[in-house]
Amino acid sequence: MTSRRAVQIRVGSQQYKVVSSAEDGELERLAEVVDAKLTELGPRSRNSPQGVLLAAIALAHELETERNAREALERRTRDVLRRVLVRVDRALETDAD
Repeated sequence: MTSRRAVQIRVGSQQYKVVSSAEDGELERLAEVVDAKLTELGPRSRNSPQGVLLAAIALAHELETERNAREALERRTRDVLRRVLVRVDRALETDAD
């Protein structure tokens, strides 16, 4: 069982105490991603709860977009593999005759 502990992270100009079982370095890296998104949204976003919310929504949108792209790629890959397998099966049946 992984132990949970408190970790201090900084996002924008705010310090947060997060209780997690994740590695400190991973939490710090993720906080940096959120901080970078805040910076991208503009200086007014860095110091406000609304800015953090906008950063979270923007990151969630990016995640959803990437997830949809991955799922579409997986579907296309499965379709191509099915077609290849059908061709291989046909070729093997032809060779068996």
